[in-house]
Amino acid sequence: MKKLILLGLSATFIMVGCADTATDETVTDTDEEVTETDEAVTETETDVDEEEAEEDDMMMDMDHDGDIPEGLQEAENPTYPEGSTVIITASHMPGMEGAEATISGAFDTTIYEVSFTPTTGGERVMDHRWVIQEDLEEGSDVAEAGDEVTLDADHMEGMQGATAVVEEAITGTVYAVDYNSTVDGERVTNHMWVTEDELEAAE
Repeated sequence: MKKLILLGLSATFIMVGCADTATDETVTDTDEEVTETDEAVTETETDVDEEEAEEDDMMMDMDHDGDIPEGLQEAENPTYPEGSTVIITASHMPGMEGAEATISGAFDTTIYEVSFTPTTGGERVMDHRWVIQEDLEEGSDVAEAGDEVTLDADHMEGMQGATAVVEEAITGTVYAVDYNSTVDGERVTNHMWVTEDELEAAE
């Protein structure tokens, strides 16, 4: 009888031990899965941060200000005449969005959003806003979305002479503006270009 009782107790302890081991293994597996998930989230966040940093670097390299090209057709009745005070809603460059600006020129032309690979090498620039008909190689026909064009503007390093694909083409009024950067207060003169949709009247 005692032997039966001892055997029964031994079996119970073995079963409890097995159950505890199985529970520990399950917890360990769960911990490993959580760790892998955390690592995946961290990698994703790192990728996003790197992409944003690259975009910021690219934007910092832009130089849209300077002398307005000669021979542009001045807009006859622009929404924002030269000398008007406006608020910029576009974010082509750091310190641009929300800045108070003065219209330094308003012109009627064809406006393009383009993608191109810089002639100096490096990452392809996607959806660059904006270049205008007069920023294309001399003698270029008016282009449409999907057309290839040669750029003659130097808004950023490696742009001039680059072959670009037109992503969007708009016919309308384009503006050059003067403003102080909201980031460092630096004065930008004749920023080229912004569209009417990227401006608001100052209150």
